[in-house]
Amino acid sequence: MDWIFWLVLIIVLTIIEVATVNLLTIWFVISGIVTLLIAIFVNNVVIETTVFIILGVILLFTTRPVFTKLLQGKNEKTNLDRVVGMRGIVTEEIKKHQVGEVKVDGKKWSAVSDKTIKVGEEVTILKIEGVKLIVEKVGE
Repeated sequence: MDWIFWLVLIIVLTIIEVATVNLLTIWFVISGIVTLLIAIFVNNVVIETTVFIILGVILLFTTRPVFTKLLQGKNEKTNLDRVVGMRGIVTEEIKKHQVGEVKVDGKKWSAVSDKTIKVGEEVTILKIEGVKLIVEKVGE
């Protein structure tokens, strides 16, 4: 195949990768570059196609998992997540399965519990669902 075919294929695959950002076609862009270089010196369709496919598949399965982990980074806690496990004070009574209010870390939050908790009682934040804290009374 002509080297121009490989250049056009590289450009098309690059556009697809930029549009999707899934780290899927990038490996075939790399194998296309290698194949383009081979096509300049060797004019054999079978060799070029074989190198393109085999190298692309090898790169996909060996390096994609590594780069995916590197790009995702560590699963760091957000400011919201850090209140989970903290203790707060009920500022507005929380009735069973009804929204009340809790002050935690200097901020007021809407809160829900499966039991009634009175104003002034201490609660532990179990998790966050949407914009509400799921809490339980300390000692239960």
